[in-house]
This record gives sequence, C-alpha cells and structure tokens, in this order.
Amino acid sequence: MAKVAKIKAVAAAHRVPQSREEVVNMIAEIGSHQRDRQRLKADMDDQITAIREKYDKIITPHNEAIQQLTDGVHTWSEANKDALTNGGKIKTANLMTGEIRWRMRPMSCKAVRVKEAIEEIKQKGLAALFLRTKEEINKEAILANPEAVQGCRWISLEQGEDFVIVPFETDLEEVA
Repeated sequence: MAKVAKIKAVAAAHRVPQSREEVVNMIAEIGSHQRDRQRLKADMDDQITAIREKYDKIITPHNEAIQQLTDGVHTWSEANKDALTNGGKIKTANLMTGEIRWRMRPMSCKAVRVKEAIEEIKQKGLAALFLRTKEEINKEAILANPEAVQGCRWISLEQGEDFVIVPFETDLEEVA
C-alpha cells in the first residue's frame, strides 16, 4: 500500500479578513492602536523627563564636587609627579584609597584645512606616502543609467515592493 503524503500547514497566527468591510475595520483598528501607542509613548516620555529633571538637580552638586576634588588631586599630583613616579620610572602611584595614573594617549593626526594640507603634501613630494586614491563604484550613476550595466555579471539591480498601511487621522489645529 502506498503512503499517503501528509500536508501540514502552519496555522495563521493572525486574523485574516474575509471581506472588504473587515479590511476597512482592521485598518481602523490599526489606527486606533497606533494612536494609543503614541499616547502611551508620550506619557512615558513625560515621566522620563520629569524623573531626569528631578535627579539632575540632585546629581549636579555631586558632579561639581567630584570635579573640584579631581582638579585638586590633579594639581597636587602634577606638583609631586616626580616623587609619585620614582622620577618617571613608573606611571602609576598607588595611594591608600586609590591609584593615580598617567597614560600617554595614542598620537592623532588632524588636518585643519584639508585642501591646503593636500596641496602642501603634494608640493613637498609626499603624495605617494601620505595621499590615497579611493576607487569605488558610483552606484548613483548606475541607478541613473541602468541600461549601461545590463549584462555585467557582478552588478545586479534590485527593486522591491513594500506593503504599507496608513490609517487616516484627523489633524487638529492648535488655536492660540
């Protein structure tokens, strides 16, 4: 006897409208949920703002005290750096309640006026060392002229379709 193939289908996890009227009602429901969500988010943001303002007032004196103490410790440490670092042999001073550390940041390079800096590098004959040429595909130009790349193996043009539901809302004007 031959086995009968069983077809299993996953049950829809969502309501599927059966008529145009149901779709209209479901879109109205979506709009209602969106408005409720927006109201709740606004309430949450108001509460977060109030909490932040409350604690900012409480935290500000602590931030100011920490900054003043840090400035004082830094001034004293710089004045006593030679003794704290054994003449520069170590970069950390271990004190009873914590450590003081001196660390060199990695060197950084900043070009203040880029065009002028590039010209200066070229004039000094350093272009091969310090200037790069970046080669990249101009996707905007391809999208403007898609016929030109037809037949290219490594370039594909894709276009998708989004399904969007926009419930109607009434905009209320604020009157001053």
